[in-house]
Amino acid sequence: MARIEFAEIFVVNLAPKVVRVDAIQQFVSQETVIVRVHDAEGARGTGYSYTIGTGGSSVVALLADHLLPELIGREAEEIEAIWRDLKFHTHATTVGAITSLALAAIDTALWDLRTMRAGLPLHLAAGGARSRIPAYTTEGGWLHLPEEQLVEDAQRARADGFHGVKIKIGKPSVRADVKRVAAVRATIGDELELMTDCNQVFAVDEAIRRAQSLAPFDIAWMEEPLPADDLDGHIRLAASTSIPVAVGESIYGLRHFRDFMQQRACSVVQVDCARIGGITPWLKTAHLAEAFNMSVAPHFLMELHVSLACAVSNGRWVEYIPQLDEITTSRLRIEKGEAHAPIEPGLGISWDWDAIRARSEIMHAVRKAA
Repeated sequence: MARIEFAEIFVVNLAPKVVRVDAIQQFVSQETVIVRVHDAEGARGTGYSYTIGTGGSSVVALLADHLLPELIGREAEEIEAIWRDLKFHTHATTVGAITSLALAAIDTALWDLRTMRAGLPLHLAAGGARSRIPAYTTEGGWLHLPEEQLVEDAQRARADGFHGVKIKIGKPSVRADVKRVAAVRATIGDELELMTDCNQVFAVDEAIRRAQSLAPFDIAWMEEPLPADDLDGHIRLAASTSIPVAVGESIYGLRHFRDFMQQRACSVVQVDCARIGGITPWLKTAHLAEAFNMSVAPHFLMELHVSLACAVSNGRWVEYIPQLDEITTSRLRIEKGEAHAPIEPGLGISWDWDAIRARSEIMHAVRKAA
C-alpha cells in the first residue's frame, strides 16, 4: 500500500454537443470537477463528478477546504474507510448534492488508482458480471425537438443499432406527449425499447393520467415522473400503472434508495455514480437493487457507467450521451447496439491533460500542511 501525498483539482466547463431541453430546464454547461490523487510511490488516479451549470465552485470549495486535506496521508487502498470518514467529516451537510458530488470525485479517483495498480479494468475489479451491455440513446429525444426530427433521430438510432431510444415528455397537454410517443414507436417498431423521461415535472395525479395515456405504447419505463423526494406519490403512481417507474438520477443516498425499493415506489434504479457519492456507494445501491429483483440502468456518465453496469449482475442499460470527448482521447466502444466495458486497467477513461489544463477555470493543489 502507499499513502496519498497530494491531490489536484481541475474544473472544465463542457458545452453539450446538441441542444438539450427537458420539461424543467435547458442543459447549457457541464461543470466537470476532476480530482487527481498522487500516492507516495508515484502512482496516480483520476476521478470526476459534474453539475449541469451551477454549484461547481461549491464542490471545489468543499474539496479544497475540507475533504482533500483529510485525504492526504491516508492509505489509498482503504477506500471504504476513507469514504466513511470523509462523509462523517461533512456530516452537517449530508445527505446533499454538493457533498455527494465532492465525495464522488475522490472516490472514483481512488478506485482508478486501485485498479491501475492492480492492473485490472474497473468492470472486473468491481464484480465482472459481463463485458458488454445494451445501450440506448437520449441524444435525439429532447423536448424542444419537433415531431419530424424525433422521427429522423429515431430512424438514425435504429440504423446505428441502438437497442432503445428515450424521449423527453412533459408537454403542456397529454395529447402532445402521446403524439410524440406514438410517432417514435411507429418509427422504431417492436424491436427497440422506448423509454420516456419526465424530469420531475408532474404532480402525482397528472403523472397517473399520463401513464394511462402512454400504456398502449409499451413504454420501457417512465423516468422521474415526480419530484424526487415525493415517496408517497411514487408509491401511488407505481401501484396505478403497468409502466415501470424509474428513479435515481436525483437521489443522493443509499437509504433513500432503500425506501423507494422497500415501498415498491420504483422498479428501475438509475443510480448516478456522481450523485450517489462515488463507486463505493454505487455498488452498494446496485447490490441492494438486486436483492429487490430490480434492474440498474444508470443515469448519464456513460464512460464510467459502462464498467459499473457490466460489473453487477442486474446491470441492464447504459445511456448514450457523449460528453467527455473534448477532454479525453478514449471513446466508448459500441458494436451492434452494445457498449463494451474498457479492458485497460483503471476506469478506462484516457484523459487529455493538455486539453484539461488549457481549459481549466479553477485549479488547486492540496498537500499536507508543513
